[in-house]
Amino acid sequence: MNFFKNTKKRIIVVGLVICTYGLSFQHLTAQNNELNTQGLYYAEFYDYIYRGHFEHIKIARNSADFVNIFDSYLKAYGGQCASYLPENKVPIMVDRCQEWMVEKDFYGNEVSRTCVGWTEVESGLYAKPGLYNAKEKFVSQVALDVAGAEFGILFDENAIGNSVDKIHKIKGLKADMKQFFRLNGCNGTALELFEKNLKAFALQTKSTRLTSQSIYQKVKNSGGPTGNQNYQQLFNDLVANQSKTWAMNRYVSNSITSVRVTARDNQSRPREMVANYSYKSMFGSGNGSVRITFKNGLPTCMYFFDFPRNCKTPNSSIVASYATGKYKM
Repeated sequence: MNFFKNTKKRIIVVGLVICTYGLSFQHLTAQNNELNTQGLYYAEFYDYIYRGHFEHIKIARNSADFVNIFDSYLKAYGGQCASYLPENKVPIMVDRCQEWMVEKDFYGNEVSRTCVGWTEVESGLYAKPGLYNAKEKFVSQVALDVAGAEFGILFDENAIGNSVDKIHKIKGLKADMKQFFRLNGCNGTALELFEKNLKAFALQTKSTRLTSQSIYQKVKNSGGPTGNQNYQQLFNDLVANQSKTWAMNRYVSNSITSVRVTARDNQSRPREMVANYSYKSMFGSGNGSVRITFKNGLPTCMYFFDFPRNCKTPNSSIVASYATGKYKM
């Protein structure tokens, strides 16, 4: 157990800023009160979890991203939906440093501080016991994989870009958890199924599948639209949405210019596009550029000028709107 606790600390150091519910049948038909993921940063992931369509999920189970999502969901529910927790709710534990190693210079001034002893304390938040126990079991299974992957990222030649990407994901997830229960409430069939399948994905057990197909999968299968599209508005919407996760710069609304297609597929749809935009920072105003790549006619990656090797995933809801003709001219 001590080894596992130490492993969790390593994960934190290298990147993590860190039941059964009564559905006994394995196939369900779509319901009117489906999980609402509109506009969320991880919308596609939540929707696939809800439907039990694990085969479409791109986020690895043994990744820091999924550990963060599961942990953040539990804490968000405990904070926003406390009155819906069962009587046998369990405390969410967090790690707290109880012993520091302090380094000082020749004059006695502290120059560094490293935690060498940790303990678990109650956070003040509570969770459903089945879901929380599943999270604890899952984390103990994948801790070494996550720690190894995070440690390896530090030595990647694009380490700075990877670190910034983590900040963006953390901000995106934080924004999701502020909206998730406003969109879906704290109880109901949709949320019940989402939690059941979240647990199944974590523990690698059989999902409870909906027969209806996700809108995000439908548009991937159908592909992007043909004909004239309002690409300037598409770029503006995608960049504005992505800028919500930026750490320093602020996007100047509707500042997209010089939109151009640099490559097309065999249906004359864009395969790659570039555009310029304006932003503000603590150093003043500036101009940047963004390159968007397409697959089957749909935006798949956004590469910004300051970190041109980091693929930012376009917002799934905007991509779905584009696929269904909302940007047609």
